[in-house]
Amino acid sequence: MKNLKRMVFFPLAIGLLLFAAATNTAASDIPKSTLPVLTTSAGQSADVETLNVICEEAGVKYDYCDVPTVDLIKAGVGLADKESGPGFHVEVNTDLGTYPKGTPYKTIIFAIGASLKGMGASGLTVDAEVKRLKEIIDYCKQENIFIIAMHAAGTSGRGAPGSDNEKMIDAVAPFADYIIVAADSNKDGRFDSIAKDKGIPITQVEYALEIVDVIKQVFE
Repeated sequence: MKNLKRMVFFPLAIGLLLFAAATNTAASDIPKSTLPVLTTSAGQSADVETLNVICEEAGVKYDYCDVPTVDLIKAGVGLADKESGPGFHVEVNTDLGTYPKGTPYKTIIFAIGASLKGMGASGLTVDAEVKRLKEIIDYCKQENIFIIAMHAAGTSGRGAPGSDNEKMIDAVAPFADYIIVAADSNKDGRFDSIAKDKGIPITQVEYALEIVDVIKQVFE
C-alpha cells in the first residue's frame, strides 16, 4: 500500500508542479539544518507519506518512525534496530556509512495532520498524541535538535479552533524552528500568525512537490 501511494503521488505532484508559483520566502531566507534527520507524524495522518516522498525526491536520506518515543530518538540513527509491527512503523534510510547507527539526530521533521483512524491504529487518543509530541519537542529543545513543522494537507487538514487538526498544529508549529506550509493550508493566515508571533521563519508553497526544492535548500 505504501508503494502504491507513492506511485500515485508522483505523476499527480509532477503535473501540479508545472503550474507552481514561487515560494513566499527567498532562498536566502530559508534556514539551514544538518543531517541526520528523522521524519515523523504529528497526528498520525497519511500526510507523513507525502513528507517521506518529498525527502526521497530531494535526495535527503532519512529515518522514519510514525510514533517515536523520546527514548527511541535518544537512540539515534537506526532507531535502536526496532522493527515495524502492528501500530508501529520504522524505516531506516539514513546513509549509515556517513552517519553510523547511534549518531544523534540533528533535525526532526513533523508532518502535521490528525487522523483518528491513524491514532487509533497506534493505540493513541488525541490527548495522548499531544502529550507524546510535547515530550519529543521538549527533548528537541533540550538537545538543540532543529524542528521543522510541515503542513501540506490543505483545507481538508484544517479545522475549527479546538478540532483535532488544530490541536496538532498547536502542539508543534509554535515550537518549530521553521515552518513549511502549503497555500491551501494557510488560507486564514494561521501559520503566518504563528510565525510572526514566535519569530519563526516560514515558507509557503502552492503545491506539495515544491517542498522538494525547499528541503534541498535546508540541507544543502
